[in-house]
Amino acid sequence: MKKNTMIQTLPLAGALLLSTAAVQAEDVEVLHWWTSGGEAAALNVLKDDLGTKGVGWQDMPVAGGGGGNAMTVLRARVTSGNPPTAVQMLGFDIQDWAAEDVVANLNSVAEAEGWNEVVPTALQRFAKYDDKWVSAPVNVHSTNWIWANKKLLDEVGAKQPENWDELISALDKLKAAGYIPLAHGGQAWQDATIFDGVVLTTGGIDFYRKAMVDLDPEALSSDTMLKVFDRMTQLRGYVDKNFPGRDWNLASAMVIENKAGMQIMGDWAKGEFLKAGLKPNEDFLCFRMPGTQGMVTFNSDQFVMFDVGESKAQDEMAKAIMAPTFQSAFNVVKGSVPARTDVSNADFDACGKKGMADLAEANKNDTLVGSMAHGHAAPAAVKNAVYDVVTNHFNGGMDSQQATKALVSAVQDAI
Repeated sequence: MKKNTMIQTLPLAGALLLSTAAVQAEDVEVLHWWTSGGEAAALNVLKDDLGTKGVGWQDMPVAGGGGGNAMTVLRARVTSGNPPTAVQMLGFDIQDWAAEDVVANLNSVAEAEGWNEVVPTALQRFAKYDDKWVSAPVNVHSTNWIWANKKLLDEVGAKQPENWDELISALDKLKAAGYIPLAHGGQAWQDATIFDGVVLTTGGIDFYRKAMVDLDPEALSSDTMLKVFDRMTQLRGYVDKNFPGRDWNLASAMVIENKAGMQIMGDWAKGEFLKAGLKPNEDFLCFRMPGTQGMVTFNSDQFVMFDVGESKAQDEMAKAIMAPTFQSAFNVVKGSVPARTDVSNADFDACGKKGMADLAEANKNDTLVGSMAHGHAAPAAVKNAVYDVVTNHFNGGMDSQQATKALVSAVQDAI
């Protein structure tokens, strides 16, 4: 990370008090939650790119993976009539804010730049509201990944698992050798990220759609869902006792530092491995949750542009985000893949190339589905209801049968 662009995390209270009085016409004020090392390094690509266009950057970072704290800060800013220029946002949150008629209309930029032709339909479903572009997608993340320490797997004689039984076997070998088998942070969104992958590998793509996207009561209450919770209990047995409250990047560090064997996490984790100087297929492995190859659960970071009046700097930011050169440079660092279909994979490493190929395959075969854990399968109220049940169960608050029943009730109440 460049010393002069290091992101300092804004305390929540401080962010609420932040004034835009110092923001000049040629600046953009950007609210985001990219505060880990790998994320900050990726964000600097955008800052530097805008700097070459004469656009200044007023940074407004609010820590908290998933953006919950950032949305609290945003609500206060919009309520006071003082919104930021651009806000990092996910999925249904974009639609909710657009419905409040407080976002900018980017159609003129989108039409001039040809966004309709190059942005995947699955992303446009969130980037548009009433046929109006309201955000610029930065990337496509996929969440059904496992990141593994190759040295430790080789040491314990475990191979890259291709199904559930092989995954459990590898975790058992790591545990027997005295390593933490599964690095995890005990936060609701992290628990739900694992849950997404377990639902997909246990029930397949059709079951995932019925349960997580269609919210079908029969799927939610099925024996398959009961098995999902049983498997979550299994995985809980491979997590160390200090996991509660741990940030995701600290869990990644456990794998990087040879303390833990694997982490189930979205592909933003790759940025942490790269920042540590590690190489894919040599130092670490990247593979789909066993049993989910060919299927992709996704989320997409987008910058929603808020209505701040006519702003050339805002337009320049939107153009810069969607430029093919930036999409490549940013996603090479971030660990994600481009949010447009015409970007070359030449500069991407082995994991990046795999991610782009997997995305193309899933898009072609209709096995690309939104991540429940990351706000792309169902609205926030449902997502939060799922969080509550999954986290309660993962922390031993209920058994699998109780969790299955509670999931049905929680989703129905949230709809």
